[in-house]
Amino acid sequence: MFTGLLLLGGLFGLGMGLDGQPGDPFTERITVLVFVRTDCPISNRYAPEIQRIYREFSPRKVRFWMVYPDRTESPENIRKHLADYAFPGEALRDPKKELVKLAQVRVTPEVAVFLAGPKLVYNGRIDDRVVDFGKSRGEAGTHDLEAVLAALVEGKAVPREKTKAVGCYISDLP
Repeated sequence: MFTGLLLLGGLFGLGMGLDGQPGDPFTERITVLVFVRTDCPISNRYAPEIQRIYREFSPRKVRFWMVYPDRTESPENIRKHLADYAFPGEALRDPKKELVKLAQVRVTPEVAVFLAGPKLVYNGRIDDRVVDFGKSRGEAGTHDLEAVLAALVEGKAVPREKTKAVGCYISDLP
């Protein structure tokens, strides 16, 4: 489904660092983009799970980026949000929705996993805890992101390329 997706992010920069400089999140073999918004309660509830997955996989050369697609979000608000929820990894702003388009995401929280190139190999939910708006399970039964990362670090094929994420819609989508 995602084969052949290539973008020269290193030449043009994708997203924007909180210092206003262009960013290139695709410098590791495996990159995880976690799309969040400061005002999305579903994103915020996933902070502990994102922290857990980060602790498990960042030592295994998986790079994590928190991506903020809302063009009105200031670097100061993003820094506060990162601190308040202890989101791990680095942060990028995506006011032009370049990473949103590349990752094919529609909501927050939603994740995209890339191999070097960048080649998109998974996009969708973190797990199946949130069933619909206002409906969630006490615990997740399927840990989609964790399964994808475990397969990749072991050199195996991803178990699924896409799942449907439930969350807050990303505004101004093309």
